[in-house]
Amino acid sequence: MNSHEIDYKIIGDDIQLVEIELDPNETVIAEAGAMLYMEEGISFETKLGDGSTPDQSFMSKVFSAGSRLITGESIFITHFTNHGLNKRKVSFSAPYPGKIIPVDFKQIGGKIIVQKDGFLCAALGTKISIHLNRKLGAGLVGGEGFILQKLEGDGLVFMHAGGTVIEKTLNNETLRIDTGCIVAYEPQIDFNIEASGSLKSMVFGGEGLFLATLKGTGKVWLQSMPIRKLIQRLSPVGGNTRKGNQSILGNFLEG
Repeated sequence: MNSHEIDYKIIGDDIQLVEIELDPNETVIAEAGAMLYMEEGISFETKLGDGSTPDQSFMSKVFSAGSRLITGESIFITHFTNHGLNKRKVSFSAPYPGKIIPVDFKQIGGKIIVQKDGFLCAALGTKISIHLNRKLGAGLVGGEGFILQKLEGDGLVFMHAGGTVIEKTLNNETLRIDTGCIVAYEPQIDFNIEASGSLKSMVFGGEGLFLATLKGTGKVWLQSMPIRKLIQRLSPVGGNTRKGNQSILGNFLEG
């Protein structure tokens, strides 16, 4: 199914929303609860499937919904359709402060791998499925990155990231990253988890025990403030932002 061709505008700076303009009978799909406002003439329907395969069987839809449940997302996708005679707008907001990233699948090969909470909305025709990291160790020891989402299509997709977004293009290169800071990457990129350094660095460095590695040629999207770090800063235990408190040594000196 070819994706609907939608127009959009991103509004805001650090807490953004995307406003999408739909022609008559055009549809955009979104995560449940992401809608901020919609104009008269647009109606919404909550469905099990993403609508990319109109003749999809009920059991296939159930399987797809179950896959989304594994990733920690809602099993439902909301479909917003313009049933009016004129153009109408609907907007979607991100769940926490950060940036909205528009991606045109026609420019990148039609497929990306996204962290489990990175998808916001997309043109109807976009397929959303589960992506399991083939390297089991990456998920077991890294704690993140084993279960991801795969987005496929030929239209526009909107992702959300925390803090500032960095888009990098690797040219047969390797990038080492904090495990929570990966938003998305092209499927030809090899993803893995490795130890962050020597035993001393792992225990006292405050950077965590493991780092993610992205290796190959293609685009990657990173975020400066994953929701995990934001929660740590806002919580009573993790609210102290002094660097020393992020390591075992810092906790010992503080206690």
